[in-house]
Amino acid sequence: MTQLVWFRNDLRLADNPALTAACKAGGPVKACFTVTPQQWQEHDWSPARVHFVIAHANALARNLAKLGIPLIFLEAHQFSDSIELLSRYCREQNITAVHFNEEYGINERRRDKTVREQLATCGIKANKYRDQTVAPVGAILTQQQEPYSVFTPFSRRWRSWIEESQPTVFPVPEPKGEAIKPQQLDAIPPGFEDAPPALVNTGENAAHDQLDAFLQERGGNYKEQRDFPAIDGTSQLSPYLANGVLSGRQCLIAARQAQGEAGNQEGLNTWINEIAWRDFYIHILYHYPRVSMHRAFKPETENLSWNTPGEHFEAWKTGHTGIPIVDAAMRQLNHTGWMHNRLRMITAMFLTKNLFIDWRLGEAYFMSRLVDGFLASNNGGWQWSASTGTDAAPYFRVFNPVTQSERFDPKGEFIREWVPELRKLDDKRIHNPGKGGVIPKGYPRPIVDLKESRKEAIAKFQALKD
Repeated sequence: MTQLVWFRNDLRLADNPALTAACKAGGPVKACFTVTPQQWQEHDWSPARVHFVIAHANALARNLAKLGIPLIFLEAHQFSDSIELLSRYCREQNITAVHFNEEYGINERRRDKTVREQLATCGIKANKYRDQTVAPVGAILTQQQEPYSVFTPFSRRWRSWIEESQPTVFPVPEPKGEAIKPQQLDAIPPGFEDAPPALVNTGENAAHDQLDAFLQERGGNYKEQRDFPAIDGTSQLSPYLANGVLSGRQCLIAARQAQGEAGNQEGLNTWINEIAWRDFYIHILYHYPRVSMHRAFKPETENLSWNTPGEHFEAWKTGHTGIPIVDAAMRQLNHTGWMHNRLRMITAMFLTKNLFIDWRLGEAYFMSRLVDGFLASNNGGWQWSASTGTDAAPYFRVFNPVTQSERFDPKGEFIREWVPELRKLDDKRIHNPGKGGVIPKGYPRPIVDLKESRKEAIAKFQALKD
């Protein structure tokens, strides 16, 4: 009666439905993690994310070993290879049942369907659990039993569901035997070696420490400070959430508890709303698989004629557009593997509306750099900015990056940190160096006229309606 836990996007002991179920099923428990570097490349995983995942898979192996549960690493190239590898391992180890938490990308769903079918032919039961969201996918529906496609009504129903259901978390399972020596992954797969320094500390305990510190020290001011990139006003928990070291349930319950203790209602309410946004985008990924197949949520926008990428796309990627806040943000991304959320919106809208370059190219570039690259959130954010997605910004709403810069980096502190060419400019000119003076040597002129390009983008969207 040996149980196998198949870890994927859930690298933690606490609040892990699959692990809890396996430990309760009786008999010995084993665990595995599949390493699929070619699949990671096809999914645009960044070196930063691969380093993060391997470090946390090793940390998970050490934590499981303390419970007497061995975690082994199955190394394949793609999902298709991993299916046979997993089946063979189950047969060799006389596994009775496999337990795993669901993932919702189309490739992952197809993989899991094939795995269940293949295991069934061997008499092995595959048990799946809904884990990535606070409210299980499929639980938040309209009165007509249809999925929501707009965030605000979704979030109202989501909050009602929380009050009705009072979600809880699963504790860390009891030991299954004496502590054992853990297996560890020593090598980074080829192609992923060059990663920026780690953004956050490694391990499940480190994730909880960071969550606690944010709730106690900055959560109450989150609403006022979250949009200012020069301020340490966000939680920076996204790498842990994107890779399942923390769950959304853990974050929600901790935030609600902090509200009760300190009365930080408004700040933490705003942060809880971000958890709702994460659930919403996973909900969209589940109900509308086309969004994980390089398709626009709004089918009519597939008819847009995007500009050829060329030099403008390269300038955007490297942070040499001549628009200081955009360049600072892109350089932060390239150097650290992370970008402030306000800046993700600004840079995405600049690429899709001012440069009128296909959002899919920006989406893939972000994934190839982000340590917290998560398909549902990244796709949702890009389609929102490009006005091609659910709950998208109206096509005529186009951020002016200079105005955004003046509002959210008023003293130019963030720009000075990442664009040293502009450090000597005063607080006003740093947002628009060419206005009222000579552009500092070594910094490019703007590659596009913001006003004219905005008009052109609006006209192209309007043409879809005519």
